[in-house]
Order: sequence, then structure tokens, then C-alpha cells
Amino acid sequence: MPAQFNAFDRLAMARALELAEQGLASTHPNPRVGCVIARDERIVGEGWHERAGAAHAEVMALAAAGAAAAGASVYVTLEPCSYFGRTPPCADALIEARVARVVFAIEDPNPRVGGAGALRLRQAGIAVQSGLLTREAEELNAGYLSRMRRRRPWVRIKLAMSLDGRTALANGRSRWITGEAARIDVQQWRARSSAVLTGIGTILADDPRLDVRLDGAQRQPLRVALDSHLRTPPAARILAPPGEALLFTSIDDAARRSVLERHGAKVERLAAPRPELGAVLARLAELEINEVLVEAGPTLAGAFVQAGYADELLLYVAPMLLGPQARPLLQLVELTELAQARRFTLSDMCTIGADVRLRLRPA
Repeated sequence: MPAQFNAFDRLAMARALELAEQGLASTHPNPRVGCVIARDERIVGEGWHERAGAAHAEVMALAAAGAAAAGASVYVTLEPCSYFGRTPPCADALIEARVARVVFAIEDPNPRVGGAGALRLRQAGIAVQSGLLTREAEELNAGYLSRMRRRRPWVRIKLAMSLDGRTALANGRSRWITGEAARIDVQQWRARSSAVLTGIGTILADDPRLDVRLDGAQRQPLRVALDSHLRTPPAARILAPPGEALLFTSIDDAARRSVLERHGAKVERLAAPRPELGAVLARLAELEINEVLVEAGPTLAGAFVQAGYADELLLYVAPMLLGPQARPLLQLVELTELAQARRFTLSDMCTIGADVRLRLRPA
């Protein structure tokens, strides 16, 4: 930790991160941001961004602090914004409140900010520091940062397997490999995602809903299906409320498109024999999608891994054996050398009911 930050600075920023996490499932497409205001190492105001269009974290914290904000230190998990969007610039609000110091965890890579917020604060005579608890702040907003920096969402692939790496019996039966606790956990990951993505094979085989079924769910992710030839049945559950569904296709079939649109689908054609994953992700970024949760079969999930688009694997392991005839976890190209194997690092492991959940990222 850089020397310019003391123990209280770290404590205050950690609290700001806790506040930001309260917006985990609600701030889409905005980043999750928390803010703490302190004077003489005593917190006088707190705030967090609840949802797009609502007040930003800094404004909420300033309102809580009132006159005590003058001369105070402000700890915020992302660089204060400097432009008029749905709300006025936070940098201006901090200047007007006459705060003395602003500490933020990471610079906002949004081209409309990108250092401009910090510059405006410095020009107003406010001391500005950055780089406190950067790793934790980036983890909280991996999707938003990916969209701004790489022009594509963060891709998280949800997988479930037996101890011998199988996902379903040879006849296709897979309900349920994991227990109820793991299935509830998946609902939490859906809730924080901007979109849940699957393929036409899964739709035809399983007819999934892919919505969030948690009490008090604040929003539904966009449900996305890759359907090259528009084979999605009009009565497919993925098209039903709540939430919206977007189908990516490769054909120009006005009749099929019209039927699906009457049943609630949005249909977009991508000019390729099949929806190319890079083009799909680029389009989702244009639609302000931050995090994509892929819930698909071994072919599509394997394609994401093979193409290098898998930023994270969310792997649930059930304590059972299905045997060598059962279906594999992923379809990947055959390797001839062990050195060709795709390797991952374990970022987190925990027990969920009777199952184990692993979070893995490319090595």
C-alpha cells in the first residue's frame, strides 16, 4: 500500500466498497459506486449508487453529511464523474460542498471522464489521490471496466459437473446434478448480470426461462439466445415475461422474425453464417451490457473458451459420478500436447450445500 494512505484511509475505502456492493444487482448499466465522507477520522456521511437515473454515491453521501462535508475527506470507489448525464457532475457537487480532499480507488475509463473528474477537482484546489484498494474496486466493477476498456462485456460461464467432469447422462437427462442451494446461488449470479446468454440447442432441449426468481428481484437481465436459423419456438419460455429477450440470427426470414417478435422477442441479424461471438459481444457492449452469464451446452460454452472470451468460469461440482458414457463439460478441439491445454487459476472456492463452487480465471 502506498505510504500516502494511512490505516483510516484504508478503513474508509473498505467501507465505501461495502456500500458499493449494495448496488450489485441494481445499478446496471452504471458502475457500482460507494462513498464515505469523514472529518478528523470520523465518518459523517455515507452513500451508494442505487440504480441508473438515481443520485450518485457522492451526492447521497454529501446529503447525509450536510455542512460537515466542508473541509472533509471523501473516499469514493470510482473517480467522480465530470459530465452531465442523467444527473449533474459529482465533481461539481464536491467542489460546491467545499471538501478538502478526495481519494478514489480507480480512474473511470469512460471516455467522458477518464481523468477529467480528478482534473476538475484539482483545479478547484482540492487534494486528489487515487490507487487505494484498486484491486478490490476493479473486481466489483469487472463488467463495467471491461465494457469501457475492451469494448466487450465481462463473460462469466456457469457450468455444473459431476466429480468425473460430466454434465448429463448419455440420454441427456441432467435434472438435477447440483442441489437446491447451488441453484439458488446461480440465481444470485443471474441477478447481478446484465445479460444471460444461451444457445438454440439449450432452448430446444431444456426450454429454460433464464430469469431471476428471487424474492424482491429489482431487475431482470436481458435474456440472449444465439439462434442462427430462428428455430426458437414462439412458445419458448425464454420469450415470456418478466424481462426482455434478444435473439441473434444469421438469416433474413421476415416471416419467422415477425412471429417471434409478436411473442415478445427482439431479433437482430448478424452478417455471418452463424452469430460470431466477437460480433455478439461487441453488440452487447453497444447495448450497455456489463456482465454476461453464459448458461449453455458444451458446444457453445466450449466455443467461448476456445475463442478466448471466457473471463471467468463459475463451476459447480456435485459429489457424484456419471461414468464415461455421460456428456462432457465442454466441447474443445483435440490436443496433441499437454502444453496446449488451457490453464486456469483458482480465484475462489466454497461449499454450497452439498456441492462445491469454484471460480476460475484464465492463467
